Parts: sequence; structure tokens; C-alpha cells
Amino acid sequence: MPVYVALLRAVNVGGTGKLAMADLKAVCDELGFAGAKTFIQSGNVVFRSDLPEPAVQAKLEQALAAKMGKAPGVLLRSRRQLDDIAAKAERFLVPSRTCC
Repeated sequence: MPVYVALLRAVNVGGTGKLAMADLKAVCDELGFAGAKTFIQSGNVVFRSDLPEPAVQAKLEQALAAKMGKAPGVLLRSRRQLDDIAAKAERFLVPSRTCC
């Protein structure tokens, strides 16, 4: 079952778009996503689903819009996509230098 990471835009930032992480987890559970886990008040959630990515994205956006009264931006990435991003980013990392 594929692993997805959903990064919610403008959630719990500056007093707007408040969403308790327990509520975010509950939304994912209600949608049938497996093993939903959140991280602090970040608006980020990791879960598993057999649905194709476009269906996961649409279901999550609709459920969050219903829960919050407006749809936050949802950036959805699969584990494979995140692994590829991390592997490509390594070539841009510069060794740190000791200052002065």
C-alpha cells in the first residue's frame, strides 16, 4: 500500500486556519486512509492508501474544506517522490565550514 505525505498550506499559522492534529488524523481515518500520523501542529500527515494519487488528493481536499469551512492548499507527495527529492537534493548540499 503506497505511503503518502500531505503538507497542508496555511494551517495553524498566525492564528488562522486552525486545525487540531487529532482532527486531521480523524479526517484521514474517516476517509479510510490507513495508519495516519501527524507531527506537532504542523498540518502535516503521513498515511497509506491504495487509491491513486488524484483520488487521495481530491478526497482529502473535499473533507478538509467541509471540516474547516474552506479548503487549505494540500501538497500531496508519495514516499517515492519524497525519496527522489531527497536523493537529488544531496548534490546541492555544501559541507559546512568552520567560521573564523
